[in-house]
Amino acid sequence: MIARLVLIALFFAGSLGLATAGDQLRIATEGAYPPFNFKDTSGHLAGFDVDIAKALCQQMKTECSLVAVPWTEIIQGLADDKYDLIVASMAFTDERAQKMEFSEPYYRSHSVLIGDSEKFQDSAPAALTGVRIAAATGTIQAEYLQKAYGTSKVVLAKDQPAAQHLLLDNQADLLIGDAIELLTFLQTPEGARYGYVGDPISTDFLQSSAHITAKKGNVALIQKVNDALKQIKLSGVYDRINDAYFPFSIY
Repeated sequence: MIARLVLIALFFAGSLGLATAGDQLRIATEGAYPPFNFKDTSGHLAGFDVDIAKALCQQMKTECSLVAVPWTEIIQGLADDKYDLIVASMAFTDERAQKMEFSEPYYRSHSVLIGDSEKFQDSAPAALTGVRIAAATGTIQAEYLQKAYGTSKVVLAKDQPAAQHLLLDNQADLLIGDAIELLTFLQTPEGARYGYVGDPISTDFLQSSAHITAKKGNVALIQKVNDALKQIKLSGVYDRINDAYFPFSIY
């Protein structure tokens, strides 16, 4: 009878999407998207996403391990059960929703173009015919460029830092990305010579919210994440993390 009760308890622990005793909740982030996720000078993962992940684990009273995964591999790794959650500024798309469960938004931003703001003032596709625009491979911004900016030349890089270098090295005229992430770049000595070009890009395709994701079907784990997100907002933990990276609220 006792053995049977133990088996039942283990079953329900697994069905909730949380690790059993002695295990850890495995969380993936990219590690190449500052200030949201990056590796510090010691090689440790840091950033807004990383601190949010740690706060959620503490709120859920769950031991967690964090791993950096290239963006182009991160969704497949979740499907292959290499980790339990992705906390990496993931935007919602219908295609991704077929493979993952999405949490409630944990921050909001918009996609923008940056470059020589004296030479370029309009972000509309018609105004950028023949212009080289850099983007990170596998992002919704890269996909949107290829769909909507057919008369521009899309230049893809492996990640956002590499896309920034395309702009810095004059291999691209403009760069597309998240407005908050690019604000950090614009505040660096190298990026200071650039500015926002035109208005933020507002379409149904380019979602302005970021989500935490779990494997498709793991609804119970996402519900626990949503509950924990609500609690760290109410307790002030979220705001303290926000204020450590940004001079304004991004929620």
